[in-house]
Amino acid sequence: MLFSFRDLRYLLAYTLPLTAALGLWLGGPWTWLTLFYAFGLVPLLEWMRPPLPAVPGLAAATETKRHAFFDGLLYLNVPLQYGLLGYFLYALATRGFSTMETAGAIFSVGICCGALGINVAHELGHRARGWEQRLAQALLLSTWYAHFFIEHNRGHHRHVATPFDSVTARLHEGFWRFLPRAVVGEYRSAWVLEAERLRRLDQPWWSADNQMLQFQVVQGLLAGAVVAVVGLPGLLGWLGAAAVGCVLFQLVNYVEHYGLLRRQTAPGTYERVQPHHSWNSEHALGRILLYELTRHSDHHYQAARPYQTLRFQPASPQMPTGYPGMMLLATVPPLWFRVMNKRVPA
Repeated sequence: MLFSFRDLRYLLAYTLPLTAALGLWLGGPWTWLTLFYAFGLVPLLEWMRPPLPAVPGLAAATETKRHAFFDGLLYLNVPLQYGLLGYFLYALATRGFSTMETAGAIFSVGICCGALGINVAHELGHRARGWEQRLAQALLLSTWYAHFFIEHNRGHHRHVATPFDSVTARLHEGFWRFLPRAVVGEYRSAWVLEAERLRRLDQPWWSADNQMLQFQVVQGLLAGAVVAVVGLPGLLGWLGAAAVGCVLFQLVNYVEHYGLLRRQTAPGTYERVQPHHSWNSEHALGRILLYELTRHSDHHYQAARPYQTLRFQPASPQMPTGYPGMMLLATVPPLWFRVMNKRVPA
């Protein structure tokens, strides 16, 4: 299974951990490099260059679902994420960063926690092979977000665009009101879903087979190891980066489904998820940096499709710019409402 020269564009996704590592190495204002790159340069370029017309039914890169090149790009994120975290903790412990340098490092590594630790885990978590799912769990543990592995596939994909989904933003709901509801709702939902699974197996929720309990234990062991090696400041820095990653991914959730609801066909029953139940963007840079996450309609319509096979859905509502720019806009609710509310009824 060969790849074309054009497929190398997906290597640009590695510029996020690269800029974060470069910032840690150079120190000073460079620790903010990833933030300015991801939410300064990228939105500016996407705003200046509208996306090319998309061809319906054409895969993003290839129709081949199992492809060594595209799969390998995902797998490489696991050592990159853990290597970056290790370098981050080492820099915090030895470089004597100022408060501003530390804040920049936390934001830059936090962006990678969202893009590598959660977004790539999201893609791997949809794969059928068990070892790929273990890689997804490893990435999620790196950003204190392991419950996503349970809630996303069993909860979000089932309830998306309904009032039962905690990460579907309601019309007129600002992001800062959405954020605590989504974070708490996802975590609570994961516990409920796992308890329901064990109940079907005639096992108590405190069973050793409870994945949520397993995740808490492993997360605690990782936290203890970090404290033992680099001390409490290192753990606090990691928690800060994980919090940034969590907020960024909730921004993604917010912009993906804002104001879109499925039609109720009977009490508690909704129509099948359709392409018009997710916001999309065809802007090239955001698509590449997020492994085609911005073709979200096709992902929900056919969740088994790997990122390189996702297609443009003509019925999907399109955002005026790419995901990074829309995420920035969402942080200012009045501006978000002004731009997006008029688009929802259409």
